[in-house]
Amino acid sequence: MMDWVPIVFVTFKLLVLGTGMFFAIKWHYDRGNKNRVQEKSAVLRVSGKVAVVFVLLLLGLVLVTFFVGGMLGLDLTLP
Repeated sequence: MMDWVPIVFVTFKLLVLGTGMFFAIKWHYDRGNKNRVQEKSAVLRVSGKVAVVFVLLLLGLVLVTFFVGGMLGLDLTLP
């Protein structure tokens, strides 16, 4: 019965962080000069890089967690 709780919390956390990151980037962009196409592409490029780095770090953290958990003898198999 409680198996769905982490899935809901992680999904909610990803939605909140993703929305916050989107609005933070949009707010900083809107404060700048809107007439420059170069700035828009730079903001999109940097936000894409930040998102890729975040996902790679998250993947690395998950792999390290499973590796250390396996070394400690925890059963980390999916149901």
